[in-house]
Amino acid sequence: MRLGGKAERLSGGGDAAAPDLAGAFVEPELVGQALAVGVLDEDQLVLAHGASIGWGCDNFGGSGTGLAKFLFGGPATRRIRESPDSVERMTYGMTVPFDGPLAEQREWFEELVHLGYTDAWSSEANGSDAFTPLALASQWAPTLRLGCAIVPAFTRGPALLAQTVGSLAEAAPGRFAFGVGTSSNVIVEQWNGIPFHDPYKRVRDTVRFLRSALAGDKVDHVYDTFTVKGFRLGRKIAVQPQILVAGLRPGMLRLAGAESDGAIINWLSADDVSKVAPIVHEAGGGPKEIVARIFVCPNPDADVVRSAGRFAIAAYLNVPVYAEFHRWLGNGPELQGMWDAWKAGDRKAALAAIPDAVVDRLIVHGTPDECRAHIQRYVANGVTTPALAIMPFGIDQRQAIRDLAPR
Repeated sequence: MRLGGKAERLSGGGDAAAPDLAGAFVEPELVGQALAVGVLDEDQLVLAHGASIGWGCDNFGGSGTGLAKFLFGGPATRRIRESPDSVERMTYGMTVPFDGPLAEQREWFEELVHLGYTDAWSSEANGSDAFTPLALASQWAPTLRLGCAIVPAFTRGPALLAQTVGSLAEAAPGRFAFGVGTSSNVIVEQWNGIPFHDPYKRVRDTVRFLRSALAGDKVDHVYDTFTVKGFRLGRKIAVQPQILVAGLRPGMLRLAGAESDGAIINWLSADDVSKVAPIVHEAGGGPKEIVARIFVCPNPDADVVRSAGRFAIAAYLNVPVYAEFHRWLGNGPELQGMWDAWKAGDRKAALAAIPDAVVDRLIVHGTPDECRAHIQRYVANGVTTPALAIMPFGIDQRQAIRDLAPR
C-alpha cells in the first residue's frame, strides 16, 4: 500500500536555519517535539519515552562545549480499517509542538492541513506538556487527528488524568488518541518526586481505570498500584478516545494488545516490525493499531546522517531497556562492540563501533522519495501508523515537513 494524500506546496518565510553539524554538536537549533533522553550528568544518559534527547558533547569525544539538545519532530501516518470490507484510509501526521513559542505556531498547524497531513502527535517530558499543544490544534486545525505519544502513567493522579484525557476528547470528539507508557525513573522519581514502582502494573491499572472513568462509571476500586475511592467524572464523554500503550518487548506488547487499542513502538527497523506486531495482534485477538516512531532525515548525504545518527543511537541503545530490546530482536552481535566500549567509558570507540548498516536500518534517510519508500517497508511489515520524527542533520525542519508531505 502506498502512502496516500494530497500535497499542496506552500511558500512562506520563517524557516529555521539548519543546525551546524561540523565537528561536535554544539548548541544546535531546537527542532520539533521532544522524544526520549534526559541528561543526568556528562557521563550518564537515561532514556524515557516522551522526553527530550540531549547530551554533553564531551560524552562523545566532541570538541564543542555545552549541552546539545535535539528535539525531534516529524510526520506520522496511520491506517484505519473500520471493518474487513471497508476501504483503508491512510493518514499522515506530524509531531508537535514545533520550535518556538506555542502562541506563534498557528500558521504551522494550518500549513500541515494544506500540505495534506492529517495527524498531530505530542509527547511529554521536560518541554511542553502533551495536552496543551493538542488543545490548541483542536481549534487551529479542526480536521487533524490528535494523539499523545506518550504520557507517563505516574505523573498525574488517576482522577486528574481522567479529567485531562476527557477534556481533550471533548475538544476533539472522535479525533483523539491517548498514548500512555511507563516513562523512566528520571522523569518519574527525580523530576517529579514519585516512586517508580511496578511500572508494568501502573500502566495496566491506568488503562483499566481510564476505561471505567471515561465511560462515566463511578470508580471505587483498589488497584495494585493505586486506590480510587468514589470518583465519577463530571463530564459525559460522547465519543471515547482511543487508548494506546507504549511497549517494546513481549510483556508490554501483550498488554497493549490485550487491554488497549494498540501499541506505540520505536527504535526498530522495518524488518523488526514483523517480529513485534504479531505479538500485539495475537494478544488482542485481532488487528490492532501499531504506532511506530520512525526517525527520518530527508538528506541524501549519507555520511552526514550516519555521523550524526550514531550520536542518537548511542544515546538510546546504551540504555538498559533498549539494549535488552535489541538483544531480543537479535541485533546483539552488531551492537556488542558499542555496548562494550560504552561500558568501558570510551565514547569515541562506542560511536565508531556502530556499523553503517545499523544506522541505515534505524534512521530513514536519503531523498524524500527514498524516505517514503523506506517508510512503506514499515507499513508493509505491520505498522499502521508510521509516526515520523525528523532528525535535523543538515536540513531545515520546516522544509523537511514540506518535502515529506504526502503526495
